[in-house]
Amino acid sequence: MNAAASIDSQSGSRAAHGTAKATSSTLVPKRAEGPCGVGAAACVEGSTRNTGDPSALPESGQGAPYQPSVKSAAAQRESEGSIVLSRPVAQNAGGGKGPGAAGVDKQTIADMERLGVGELLADLKAELQAGRYRPLAVRRRYIPQAGGKQRPLGIPAVRDRIVQMATKLVIEPIFEADFKPCSHGFRPRRSATDALETLRKRAHRDQDGNFVLDADIKGYFDNIDPSVLLELVGKRIRDRRLLKLLRQWLQAGVMEDGEVRRSTAGTPQGGVISPLLANIYLHVLDERWTREHAHLGTLVRYADDFVVMCDTAEAWEEAERVVRGILESELGLELHPEKTRRVELTEGKGGFDFLGCHLRKRMSGRRWEKYGRRRYSLQRWPSRSAMKQVRRRVRELTTRSWNRVKDVRDLIARINPVLRGWGNYFRTGNAADRFQVVDHYVWWRLWRFMKQRKGRNLKADDSARFRHDFFWGHGLHRLLGTVHYPGAA
Repeated sequence: MNAAASIDSQSGSRAAHGTAKATSSTLVPKRAEGPCGVGAAACVEGSTRNTGDPSALPESGQGAPYQPSVKSAAAQRESEGSIVLSRPVAQNAGGGKGPGAAGVDKQTIADMERLGVGELLADLKAELQAGRYRPLAVRRRYIPQAGGKQRPLGIPAVRDRIVQMATKLVIEPIFEADFKPCSHGFRPRRSATDALETLRKRAHRDQDGNFVLDADIKGYFDNIDPSVLLELVGKRIRDRRLLKLLRQWLQAGVMEDGEVRRSTAGTPQGGVISPLLANIYLHVLDERWTREHAHLGTLVRYADDFVVMCDTAEAWEEAERVVRGILESELGLELHPEKTRRVELTEGKGGFDFLGCHLRKRMSGRRWEKYGRRRYSLQRWPSRSAMKQVRRRVRELTTRSWNRVKDVRDLIARINPVLRGWGNYFRTGNAADRFQVVDHYVWWRLWRFMKQRKGRNLKADDSARFRHDFFWGHGLHRLLGTVHYPGAA
């Protein structure tokens, strides 16, 4: 398959960028090197390891190197389309013991490196060229969620992740040329902040965007129809060998409790290529909405999580009817009857959670004081669930099990990455109050930890000495004061 030939009919800079990335000599070799370019891509992509700082990026492969300085979360997300293999694998290996977790073959990335990366890649290339490649079943693990629920996650074998990543590099630019602006999740140079900013701007004035359909698809990954998905992929990809690869991954099955289970519906979460396939499937909704129903409101989608923001109650009701119809008739999906809800934002009457944030309209105090006018604008801050999660993580890092730590700076070094990562995500909203709450909680946990560690040796003035400034002076990251407007973050 020639990626460039598949998008000849596309115009605009995004198509050109996608073609350049798919055919770049530093990322994907020419088609003659292997079937669909995937075999050769597996060799090149798999042999590239990011051995530098976790925040560092590989060369772009597009003529200009990335800046080597430490980047913000937004800048990191902008480069998703060209990150080397090791990072997507680590990000998609949750549910195991750390990055690069093993699949059903019990081989981690570290094991593959010890055995020989070159031999593994050569074997994969030979299997792909000869048509002998067969993926293994994915290993099932569960991720805890709010309310005591668990979300299933599938961990493919490392060898399968390599082939999936190579395939993704080849086909992603083709579909990127088609994807609509309303889709923000797991796409190059798009982020959750972009999705949230779209909503904020849409509901900036009092009368705009006051009626929101907060949608939730019931068991999305469990109810994807593989035949429909392959049909959608086949509209843009004609190479039979590549379509066979996708079919094999969808039919590989899931291993749980030592038994491999195969289903005629659904696809496991956790594979490197899973987010791209999810976007391809829901592109049907994006395309139909953009072409026929955009007058009803603004659709903002991040993977399988989406909202529709309308100006009137009538459009609100019609939007829900249209969305249900598209999902049920064309994709075999349905909205969750309990989690899908309509929310009215007028004058702060209600709010909703989206991408870890709680969104609600608030009155501008400054305008009220200066002009005596009430004006409401959409604001966002960390949701209750997000606040719970960061407190839980800080609590785990400051329990008695860490009493053997002799220097508080060692403990702070463990907490800081958690605070920085959490803060970088939420700092573009109206999070100052929540940041102050988290700062105080972290101080209280460290103060309590220091008291418990000293035990009977605690002096009378020690407790008063462990103030906020004490820990900040030892390098503790402070969230308050890090909020930035999205354009400057």
